Amino acid sequence: MQTFVVKESIKTQLKTVPHAPGVYLMRDSEGTIIYVGKSKNLKNRVRSYFSGFDKHAPKVQTMVVNVAQFEYIITDNEVEALILESNLIKKNQPRFNILLKDDKMYPYIVVTLGEDFPRVYMTRTYAKGSHRYYGPYTSAENVRIALEVIQNIFPIRECSRKITEKIDRPCLNYHIGRCAGACNHKITKEAYGKYIEDIIRFLNGDKEWLIREIKSRMEKAAEEMRFEEAAVLRDQIMALQALNERQKALVTSDRNEDYIAHYSFEEKTCVMLFQMRNGKIEGRESFNLSGGQHESASDLLASFLGQYYSGSTEIPREIYISDELDGMDLYMQWLSKLSGHKVTIGVPKRGEKKKTIEWVAKNAKEYIVKFQTRIEKEMSLKAQAEKELRLLLEFPDNLSMKRIEAYDISNTSGVYSVGSMVVYDDGLKKRSDYRRYRVKTIEGSNDYGSMQEIIYRRFKRGLEEQKIANESGHKFSVFPDLLLIDGGKGHVNAVQEILNAMQIHIPVAGMVKDDFHKTHDLIYNGDLKGLKNYNSAFRLVSEIQEEVHRFAIEYHKSLRSKEMTHSILDEIPGVGGKRRILLLKHFKSIDAIQQAPIEEIEAVENIPKNVAISIYKYFHKKSENSEN
Repeated sequence: MQTFVVKESIKTQLKTVPHAPGVYLMRDSEGTIIYVGKSKNLKNRVRSYFSGFDKHAPKVQTMVVNVAQFEYIITDNEVEALILESNLIKKNQPRFNILLKDDKMYPYIVVTLGEDFPRVYMTRTYAKGSHRYYGPYTSAENVRIALEVIQNIFPIRECSRKITEKIDRPCLNYHIGRCAGACNHKITKEAYGKYIEDIIRFLNGDKEWLIREIKSRMEKAAEEMRFEEAAVLRDQIMALQALNERQKALVTSDRNEDYIAHYSFEEKTCVMLFQMRNGKIEGRESFNLSGGQHESASDLLASFLGQYYSGSTEIPREIYISDELDGMDLYMQWLSKLSGHKVTIGVPKRGEKKKTIEWVAKNAKEYIVKFQTRIEKEMSLKAQAEKELRLLLEFPDNLSMKRIEAYDISNTSGVYSVGSMVVYDDGLKKRSDYRRYRVKTIEGSNDYGSMQEIIYRRFKRGLEEQKIANESGHKFSVFPDLLLIDGGKGHVNAVQEILNAMQIHIPVAGMVKDDFHKTHDLIYNGDLKGLKNYNSAFRLVSEIQEEVHRFAIEYHKSLRSKEMTHSILDEIPGVGGKRRILLLKHFKSIDAIQQAPIEEIEAVENIPKNVAISIYKYFHKKSENSEN
């Protein structure tokens, strides 16, 4: 039985907690939020964590042991507490909460109704305002298909230029019939608006009318022997029909509904979401939940609903889930408030809806099984790679090869020299431990010296952290079992010299490339070790060498881009740090700023006319000087 004693500081805090609804935040000794929860009675809930310790689940016990302090936020009601809890979990990603693991930002289709001549395009950011958003969609492919159909049928503009009274020269899209020429005033706002109305009708799910209309135009064109035009219209019909066919897999009703089910296997949990819009499948997406082992079905679904819908702009009126949810009414109140319309949540008991939720659950199970199979296959390949690498380097069985660190140097003629460190743990990338270095003490193109500097800095930091006993968060204190250096014998010797001076004993191998800049051999203990007869080891070393090179190049490019951006814009009178950010945020690149007219530059927030003129003259003067 584990003995647990509540800290005196916690006991003192507990006395002040009110009997009120709200959110509580548990923090560790470093002040990091490790758990966020909600309750209709904060005092009872928070106090329960620090009493009856032996009755808690192992995960809760571990969390409580790590709590150094807590704080709470009082809300007016449970719905507000739910909203706040969801926001705080998404923002802080506490390690003891069930977390929704999905690194995608969902795509929307936006119609820019705030503009005189609106545009229609895909975006992954949602901003409140006069524009109209459709989504989020779980399939970017469906979004691209819908936009392709729109752009093929409706001649609306795709450019982002500001439409003014000035008549601009139309672009290529106008000449090939893909744009009605709004910038050249070839179409009125009213006529253009009709296109937008039809597009909105299309995006609202009414597609059949459009197929019928285009088919009528196609038949008329064929009768009048305008066969090329008829062929174009025929292709458009086929595109629309193809889009509809993708959505006919399952029809339940003409309502908008979401179906959510989950399946757990060992320590993995998958939540599967199916979006039904107008009775057809609009999208399907799977999510991995971390920290969900030993949690109830209700807790898993509650965590998913809170994190997923708090960031959604499209919440259907009906949501069906696979299991009963504690506090179902509370979640329905919250979603109704969030969406602006009544939302119901239910567990189907019979009929088509029950069959549908069972089908979604089956998909979740299939995903987990396939994922498990893939993981097992990857582990088998990694184990074989380690076995071959041990054999190649004659590693004793009693020496670990769990953690591998690889290093590379990147520069352009000695300028912006940078180093990269990537980490593989049990044969898999451990991105959280990646590090980048800007070379500080070495001048010019000196790869050996640059490599020695970053190796020294990395292990000096590690030795310093190892002196601090038993403190978390010190990733440099963990030393690798093997060092891989991008380079040959000279690079290995340079690194070995630094390690010897620091009295650190770690095997070092060089990743040697062939004449085509591809992984070829390893240099180890002065000998060349051929990789060609070790397929799994060759694949792993190649992957590591490509990864460390990519990471170094990315950092090098970002430094060059940053330096060039600063030097160019900072030369212009009136352009400081804030205006530089606003300009780049609006135009996206220096080239776009250089090509922009004064009126468009002036339209940027916080750019007065005199500064816009300075920017325009600066770039055009440079262009004229370069031509002379």
